[in-house]
Amino acid sequence: MMAALRASECGANVVLLEKNKIPGIKLSITGKDRCNITNAEPDILKFVANFGKNGKFLLSALHRFGIKDTIDFFHENRLKTKVERGGRIFPEGDKAKDVQELFLRLIKRNEITLLTSCMIQNISQRQDTIEKIILDNAEIKAKNYLISTGGLSYPQTGSTGEGYNWAKQMGHTIVKPEPALTPILVRERWIKEIEGLSLKNVRISIYQNNKKQDDRFGEALFTGLGMSGPIILDMSKSIGRLLARGQTDLFIDFKPALDFNILDKRILRDLEKYKNKSIKNILPEMLPKKLIPVILQLAKIGPGKKGHSITKDERKRLRLFLKQFPLTIRGLLGFNKAIITAGGISLKEIDPRTMRSRIIKNLYFAGEIIDLDGPTGGYNLQVCWSTGYLAGENAAKN
Repeated sequence: MMAALRASECGANVVLLEKNKIPGIKLSITGKDRCNITNAEPDILKFVANFGKNGKFLLSALHRFGIKDTIDFFHENRLKTKVERGGRIFPEGDKAKDVQELFLRLIKRNEITLLTSCMIQNISQRQDTIEKIILDNAEIKAKNYLISTGGLSYPQTGSTGEGYNWAKQMGHTIVKPEPALTPILVRERWIKEIEGLSLKNVRISIYQNNKKQDDRFGEALFTGLGMSGPIILDMSKSIGRLLARGQTDLFIDFKPALDFNILDKRILRDLEKYKNKSIKNILPEMLPKKLIPVILQLAKIGPGKKGHSITKDERKRLRLFLKQFPLTIRGLLGFNKAIITAGGISLKEIDPRTMRSRIIKNLYFAGEIIDLDGPTGGYNLQVCWSTGYLAGENAAKN
C-alpha cells in the first residue's frame, strides 16, 4: 500500500492487486491489535544494527524515507502517535485498524485501482522482463511491477508464500524462510500452572551443551505451552537454529541485579525477619505469588515450612531457582504464531538504492518478502514503510 501510494504521488497509474477482500489484514492485527508503527531510535546506524549483517542494506531506504518521515506521514494524515517504553511508537488511539483505514482512505483519494480477491495464475516474462500478469479472468500489462506479498507468518491473513514462488520462477534465490519473533514451547507440563504470568526486568539465557548461546534482559510472559514476550520473541530465530542441532535449555534469572552472595544474604534476612511465617508467605516480597508454588515444588521445600526451619541446603536450592530457573525448549510455535518471517528474496539480487531486481529489470520488491528481519519494537514495519516508499518512487520514475 505504501509503494502504491508513493508511485501514484509520482504520477504513475497504479493497479493494486489484493488477494483478500480488503488490503492490510495483517497490518490490522499487528502489535496485539495496536500496531507498533515504528521505533524512535534516532541513530540510523544503531537502527540498522538491529538487523544484523543484512542491516546495511536498509541505509538507502531509510535515508529516503526514515523514521521521522514515517511519523510525519501519519501526522499529516491525521493519525497522531505516541512513544512508549523502548522507543516503540503506536497510534495514539491504540488501534491498528486506524492505520489500515488510513491507507484505504488514501488509496481511494489517490484514485488507485484496487482489485480485491485476486488470484494470480501466472506471471509471463520474456528473458529479463515481465510482460504481463494473468489473473482468473483478466490480464494486466504494466511498465513496472512490484511484489510485496509478505512472508509465511500468520498464513490466515493471506501470507502463504506465493511471492516466493513467483520470484523463484523468475530466477531469484530464496533464502530459506523461517518463523521469527515467535513464542516457544517447553517440555515442562507444570507451565500451565503459571500461564499468563508476566515478568519484568528478568534476564533469560539460552544454553546448548552447557555453553551460553544467547542472553537478553527485559520482559517475558508464560503461556500455557511455553513462553512469549519481547525477550523470547527476539531470541526465537536463534533458538530455532539451535534446536536443529540438539537439546536447547533456557534459564531465567528473576533477580539479575543481585549476584548469588547478595541474594543469599537477602534470603537470610527475610527468613530471619519473618521466621515464624511459612515460606509461601515470605516469598511474595521477592516473587510473583503465582510463581511461588512452582519454585517451592522444584526446590523441594514444603510451602508451610516456617522461615526459622528452612535448612541451608533448602536455602541454596531456593537461591539457585531464583537465579537459574530451568526450562527445556521443545520447539517453536511456527509460522501460525510468528510475527514475521526470516529469510526471503536474497538481498544480493535487489538494488538497495531502488529496490529493483537485479535479475528482472522491471520488477521491484518491498517489505517482509525480502531477506530482512529485525527485533520487536516497530523495526519490521519501518522496513515496510521505507522499502515500499523507495520501490514505489523508483517504479514510477523508471
